[in-house]
Amino acid sequence: MTTSDSTDPALSPEHIERIKKNMEQVEQLSKRLMDVLAQKKSHPPSLDGPNQELFARAATAYWSEMAKNPAKLLEKQVSYWGQAVVNFAEAQSLLAKSLDGDGAEDTAPSSPSDRRFVNPMWQSNPYFHFIKQQYLTNAEAIRNAVAEVEDIDDIDKRRLGYFADQIVQMMAPTNFLATNPDALEKAVETEGQSLIKGLENLVADLEANDGELVVRLADESAFEIGRNIATTPGEVVFRNEMMELIQYRPTTETVHETPIVLFPPWINKFYILDLKAQNSLIKWVTEQGYTLFVVSWLNPSAEHADLGLEDYVEKGYLSAIETAKSICKVKQVNAVGYCIAGTTLSLTLSLLKQRGDTSIKSATFFTALTDFSDQGEFTPFLQNDFIDGIEEEITNNGLLRSYIMARTFSFLRSNDLVYGPAIRSYMMGETPPAFDLLYWNGDGANLPGRMAMQYLRGLCQRNEFVRDGFELMGHTLHVRDVTVPVMAITCETDHIARWKDCYRGVQQMGSRSKTFVVAQSGHIAGIVNPPTRNKYGHYTNTDLKVDADTWREGATFNEGSWWPRWESWLKKRSGKQVPARDPGDSQHPPLTPAPGDYVRVKARGQASD
Repeated sequence: MTTSDSTDPALSPEHIERIKKNMEQVEQLSKRLMDVLAQKKSHPPSLDGPNQELFARAATAYWSEMAKNPAKLLEKQVSYWGQAVVNFAEAQSLLAKSLDGDGAEDTAPSSPSDRRFVNPMWQSNPYFHFIKQQYLTNAEAIRNAVAEVEDIDDIDKRRLGYFADQIVQMMAPTNFLATNPDALEKAVETEGQSLIKGLENLVADLEANDGELVVRLADESAFEIGRNIATTPGEVVFRNEMMELIQYRPTTETVHETPIVLFPPWINKFYILDLKAQNSLIKWVTEQGYTLFVVSWLNPSAEHADLGLEDYVEKGYLSAIETAKSICKVKQVNAVGYCIAGTTLSLTLSLLKQRGDTSIKSATFFTALTDFSDQGEFTPFLQNDFIDGIEEEITNNGLLRSYIMARTFSFLRSNDLVYGPAIRSYMMGETPPAFDLLYWNGDGANLPGRMAMQYLRGLCQRNEFVRDGFELMGHTLHVRDVTVPVMAITCETDHIARWKDCYRGVQQMGSRSKTFVVAQSGHIAGIVNPPTRNKYGHYTNTDLKVDADTWREGATFNEGSWWPRWESWLKKRSGKQVPARDPGDSQHPPLTPAPGDYVRVKARGQASD
């Protein structure tokens, strides 16, 4: 049959019609793409990468070292050339075997831990095999070159390593259609529909974020706040311009006299602790017989640019504590702070100590930093060039837009949170998964400009809270003023608030009663770890005078969740049993059912559906 035969399905009227429709769709999507990119708001260039002087200093240091030792450079080059020749020879061998009909073999070690290269074609196809092996060779060469750079300070070297690694991840062959066998196979299988759907996904993501490329991680249509996530019953019993205070309904006939007031981070929404009934810390706490209040923070817009940490303390922490005390008719509460809210809880405790206010009976910290002397993986983002860019962004917009924070956190795990999802969505044309955790992760919040700069300059960069003191509300606040009984829950693989850094901060607190726990897993999974799952254990050690490594060596491993251990600790500080309390009272009537209104406000200022 010739290609001109009218019965050839490739030239059938139906096929031609599909091609025409595909081209029309591409044309329409291209126009939408151009329109949204034309309306994109600009942001400071320094937020896209470091000052170019960093690379210039690194290159100068590298070539200076090589000039002193040219034999070393030659050795590296010969090694690289040799490996490239080996890669080509392997590809030739695979090609010869496939032409001889012997079938292809895996002639090089596979990368089972690298999920990017699981398609068999990376091993069996000469083209893809060579591309993969050469990419891995190049990646190793770049990382080795960075490791061998001398005569630059430790911070610059860590930054150089981070940005070099980002280049390595970005240039992976899986990120390009012509070198991604999964995407190519899907395109052939679907007659190009996967690519059109992928372009639709790309345009939709750009339109949803004012021209900024923020990869959608979850199918947002699968979730509704208050319907299938954040469903624990309760009432908003107080509201001001900073927050809504939710009091959850009791599930026991009696409760402990001392209530709990929980402060979640305002970088994200509080319902990470109430995603669904099976893993809801909020629900679990009420089931243990406690009166629980949880703060739901305002999602700021440009009009809130002047809100500072003092506003979060005064109108957030202190207002919530006073409201809880009034409703429960008690003089003290047990406070909990998660992440940045734990950092701010420690500031609040120092302030109350200096004021002689004993409203907080005990404090629990979830993955909360107070000592920022080691900036860890955030080192690249806490230097002046990047922070100056954030300050410029704030000057222009009044706040730190949520996508900048989301992008920063995502690129710390770029394969999992950027490139992998982008490939599935834009190349494969797949709908993002219906995953509640990823839905929450994409439901970010803006940060008021003033508060963001106080936090970044005073706490993160200058580490004032543990050095000379952090000036706030007419007081000089210091970590040593945290003197109430404290329990700190940290997470073993947390890359945001590393457990060793949290440990160092707890050590400097002035409390004579300190309990420190290291839970298995990371920043979220280590905290959201219900006892029923029995998935992750935790480490304990009562000796907090030793350094972090010694503490870990002497720690006891405990099977199961840390939640019951925390509840046992909390019970001793929560007073007698009293009749269960319904939300609110005559002075604080319920305003709206949980989860309230503030949590529904999206970062762009629109209410969620």
